[in-house]
Parts: sequence; structure tokens; C-alpha cells
Amino acid sequence: MSHLDVSKARINMIEQQIRPWEVLDQRVLDVMEQIPREEFVPEGWRNLAFADINIPLNHDEVMMEPRIEARMLQALNIRSSDSILEVGTGSGYITALLTKLGKHVVSVDIHADNSQNTAQKLENLGIHNVTLETGDASAGWDQHAPYDVIAITGSIPSLPEAFQFALNRGGRLFCVIGESPVMTATLITRIGEYEWTHEALFETELQPLQNIAPTRHFSL
Repeated sequence: MSHLDVSKARINMIEQQIRPWEVLDQRVLDVMEQIPREEFVPEGWRNLAFADINIPLNHDEVMMEPRIEARMLQALNIRSSDSILEVGTGSGYITALLTKLGKHVVSVDIHADNSQNTAQKLENLGIHNVTLETGDASAGWDQHAPYDVIAITGSIPSLPEAFQFALNRGGRLFCVIGESPVMTATLITRIGEYEWTHEALFETELQPLQNIAPTRHFSL
């Protein structure tokens, strides 16, 4: 695709997929227009970088559909002063979007090559307000807590309590909770020391976070 075609495809993604899905936050639309999504997809998928599909990555992971990414960013209502935790670096695309919206991003991935590849891509874009770490954050990641925003980019059967306690008061957390075929994108906001609100945003289906413990189903 030529530079002109890429720019047109990116704008079409915003106008045809994202806006119709009730994403009207101008800051979210602006960063999704600025960050070159095609730089974060695997080489063989560049022509589909802006398609409304889950793009496969290494380690049986996927990039979320653009409209899901956009809805997540809008729900988190990120401020320029926010400290952000991303669980699951993956391609690094969401990492890049988060860096443009908040003050600093800590992004954790269980696979070292994901962190290394993302480091190179962000360096190429001149993005430095990020700390990339390798480890298993499926049960929580409080090394730099508390956070104003937590974005969990894989689905989880239920939310480990540690994540809620890692939020600042007023902090927001986005996660997709449930097991296939019924999962709910959820926004959790900490409003007190032991008090959180839970808002169901929409139903979707998302690849599980790696290493997450499955829910046990007991039969009588």
C-alpha cells in the first residue's frame, strides 16, 4: 500500500468501524489516526492492518479488532497525568496508543520477544514514556502500583483481586470477563478503600490472557 492508500485506509477504519460503534471521544480518534497501525501487524497481514478482524500474532495471540481497542480507550477516559498499566503487550499497538493518552505506561508481557519487538517499534516512533517488562502478570502486577488506569488486553474468567487494589482511588480498569462464548467487556472504577463500581459495557469474545487459571467447573 502506498502512503496515500495507508492514510485513506486508516481514516476509513475510524469513519466506518470506530465512529459507528459509538466512539466519539476526539482524543481517542486522533491517536488512532496518528499511530501507524500497519507498523505493528505481522508482515504478511499489513494489507489487512485496518480490517475489522482479529489479526493473529506469535504465541497464539491476536490483535483486537480496532473498534474494541477504541471502545476500551474511550471507556478508560485517560488523562495526560495518568499512570497506566497494560497487561499483555502483544503487538505493542495498544501500548503506543496508551503512551499518547497518558503520562507513563508500564506494559508487561509473558513473552520476552513481544517486549523486545515493541521496544524497537516504539523507539522508531520516538516514544519514550514507557517501561516494558517481561513477566507473568495474570494474577496482578504491583511493582509500580498504584495506577490510575489498568488495561488488560486478554480475556479472563474472573478478575484477580490484586488488580482492583492496584488502582488509585478514582482509577479505572478495563477487562473482558468470562469464558467463550459469553464474555463481557467491563469497566471497574475504584471509588473507596474497599469500594469499586462495575459497569458492563458490551459483549464480545477475546483470546484469553496467557497463563490465566481457568474457572473450575464442578460436576455433582
